[in-house]
Amino acid sequence: MKIEEMREKTVEELKTAVVDYKKQLFDLRVQKSLNKLENTAQIGKIKREIAQIKTVINEKSK
Repeated sequence: MKIEEMREKTVEELKTAVVDYKKQLFDLRVQKSLNKLENTAQIGKIKREIAQIKTVINEKSK
């Protein structure tokens, strides 16, 4: 999701997106610990998405 798309969404939609990304992050970490994750860069991408969404939520709340 791009920053422009994030800014168009409501705060509630963004908060649900954060929850979804955190679930994905948990699943990826479990796969990594079981040595089943092939592309470990996905973890960084998901973490970056979460940070961007939280930044947009913070911008909207101010």
